[in-house]
Amino acid sequence: MGRSSQDRPVRTRRARRRVAVVAGAVASASLIAACGGATAGTNSSGSGGSSSSGTITLYSGQHPELTTAIVSAFQKQTGIHVKVRSDDGIVLADQILQEGSHSPADVYLTENSPELMLLTQHHLLAPLPSSITSQIPAAYNSPTNNWVGISVRVSALAYDPALVSAGQLPASILDLAKPQWKGKVAIAPTDSDFVPLVGAVISAYGQQAALNWLNGLKSNAKTYADIESVDAAVNKGQQEVGIINQYYWYRLRTELGAGNTKSKVYYFPNHNVGGLENISGAAVVASSKNKSAAEKFVSFLVSAQAEKILAAGDTYEYPVRTGIAPNSALMPLSQVNPAIMSVVSLGNDLPAASLLQQAGLT
Repeated sequence: MGRSSQDRPVRTRRARRRVAVVAGAVASASLIAACGGATAGTNSSGSGGSSSSGTITLYSGQHPELTTAIVSAFQKQTGIHVKVRSDDGIVLADQILQEGSHSPADVYLTENSPELMLLTQHHLLAPLPSSITSQIPAAYNSPTNNWVGISVRVSALAYDPALVSAGQLPASILDLAKPQWKGKVAIAPTDSDFVPLVGAVISAYGQQAALNWLNGLKSNAKTYADIESVDAAVNKGQQEVGIINQYYWYRLRTELGAGNTKSKVYYFPNHNVGGLENISGAAVVASSKNKSAAEKFVSFLVSAQAEKILAAGDTYEYPVRTGIAPNSALMPLSQVNPAIMSVVSLGNDLPAASLLQQAGLT
């Protein structure tokens, strides 16, 4: 089901934490690099990991509803108990960076590939067997087999057709920094789903162009604590457009009903980077004391059963396993024509976090 009003205060408090966490991730990663990288844990006893062969700890940055449904099905099928810690993906990645070889996490599940790339670069994720990675097309997986794709979403605009017509919408995400959009744009620069979009602009256009774009957004846009608030503001007619991921709009429509949804969703044309395809993925944490059970859980995540759970729910993400159809409410990806960027080109969140700080948006 869509995110309830009771969930939103918690989400908003987390959004405020991201300002410090994104900056903290830069410091944490720099410290780890200076110290020669984190050391992967072994199977010897220690403070981290799960002591019981029948229990694993999952750090999940995915939607709680989806996580609960998949965990429940996995536990029923395997008898392995999953302890879940839910937070934003950036928050949990930073936590693993700080915990290093003492992390209690066995599996990390997040909505954006840059966090997975950051942890891979610091040797905090274990290699996955081909029996897992081969279940998903290679384009959605780690190039070094340290994580595997679960689903994708697409960056987009929510817009109010009473304030702006479809023909007036920008062809490029960079256009929103132009003077004609002053006072008409809503953004959530500290939301963990906004940071990869900044990284994509850096990759596509370069650091200086990305900084110019962020400076233009700072001048033009009203900022919100999270993308749910951006989506709601556009639907209420408070802003003409808002930068979102498409699933936020679908979830709001499910919550409000089609009759109360005044906004529409717009996909950037011609594979513009504003329509970035974002990969959600999962990994076994290198310090896990129960890698066998952890691998079973990741294998379940990419199974047809779990991908069908994802497709049938109200998360409105696209499953990436071949042959699994997405939620019927979604426009087919072939019609969305997203900007597809390799996970290596998109990189980690650190350059994006640095530019957000320079622009005064965090």
